[in-house]
Amino acid sequence: MGKEKPEEFYKRLKEQLDESTTWPSDYLYKFIVPTESDKIGKIQDIFDNTGAVIESKQSKKGKYTSISVTVNLKNPDEVIQKYKEVGKLKGVISL
Repeated sequence: MGKEKPEEFYKRLKEQLDESTTWPSDYLYKFIVPTESDKIGKIQDIFDNTGAVIESKQSKKGKYTSISVTVNLKNPDEVIQKYKEVGKLKGVISL
């Protein structure tokens, strides 16, 4: 997100998703988290019961884990809602 305010970032993201995607559609989230099972588990919990396919891969030194989540969502608002839920977790980087 950088220096941009979250509201502005999400507004711009919603506009881009509206223009570039036909909904419902699969959306790919990518996150980097410190390799702590509780953080990884919390991300999995956020996408529980959504039919999401979740893949994770540890970094070479095992300090970080990349998590890819592919999930079919109805509209850009659902995409943003999940980003906001994951954004509440400290130390998680959304790509």
